Amino acid sequence: MITIKDFIIKRLALGVLLIFVVSFLTFCLMYMMPGDPIDIIVDRKVSPERKAELSHELGYDRPLVTQYVDWTNKILHGDFGNSVRYKSKVMDLMKARIPYSLKLCVWSMIWELVLAIPLGLLCAIKKDKFFDRFTVNFSLLLTAIPSFWLGALFIICFGVNLKILPISGYATSAHFILPIATTVLGGMGATLRVTRSEVLDVLNEKYVTTAFAKGLPKKTVMIKHVLRNALILITTLVFMSIPWLISGAVVIEKIFGLPGMGNLLLNSIIVQDMPVVQAVLLLITILTVICNLLSDIIMGILDPRIRLSLSGGDN
Repeated sequence: MITIKDFIIKRLALGVLLIFVVSFLTFCLMYMMPGDPIDIIVDRKVSPERKAELSHELGYDRPLVTQYVDWTNKILHGDFGNSVRYKSKVMDLMKARIPYSLKLCVWSMIWELVLAIPLGLLCAIKKDKFFDRFTVNFSLLLTAIPSFWLGALFIICFGVNLKILPISGYATSAHFILPIATTVLGGMGATLRVTRSEVLDVLNEKYVTTAFAKGLPKKTVMIKHVLRNALILITTLVFMSIPWLISGAVVIEKIFGLPGMGNLLLNSIIVQDMPVVQAVLLLITILTVICNLLSDIIMGILDPRIRLSLSGGDN
């Protein structure tokens, strides 16, 4: 049987390899765009001779692999280059915006878990009853609604008509209520349904039947035996949903005027500010790989069967 140490080393190696592959594809974005990359930087009136000089100064006339190696080396030293639009270092731009994205994503994740896990547990307990059917169907409806439409609906209801919440900005905590509510309601459906499904599976296990047969209180059985074992897959889902949460924040930040990483990415794509786009996409990729690694490692520690399946079985 594979040991925890070997399992973690294997997953780390695969994660590092994936980061390098995606970083190369991210770097190639500039060269996948139509036209010459230098045209994005300079004005149309610049002469071809001056464009050629700038291309040589910036190293765009070198082989692609050589440019990628230099770009990677700079990133390893914390240098993501300079923004074409903002005329400043990309790292400084991201440092100024990361706190707003973190505040939105962290609080959204906390509220999603606080609401979805208890509701999923209740739906499993009240299986096929009105509460179960209504909650599951309502969560499916929320999942199907696009986040930009839900955000616009909240703005009209609570900001324009009722005038009880600000519709944009980031000065106070009240400015984050609508963005967080939009993110939570749009994403909690998956966590709720997975919690319900896992709890129902665990309820059919023999050790749960034995616990009830021993006369243990239902609350004790549901929390100490059922929910505890169901949390294995739920924990994985939480880590896997973090990158999707950040990706969804791109639209939310734009709608509510939050100066986070998502807003920066969207604005940079519009004006083809490729150094910023490359840096933000690479950061999201690294975070995705880290979340996948953590979920695999935690599942492997909690359940040896998962460790065997992820490592290819016991040879």
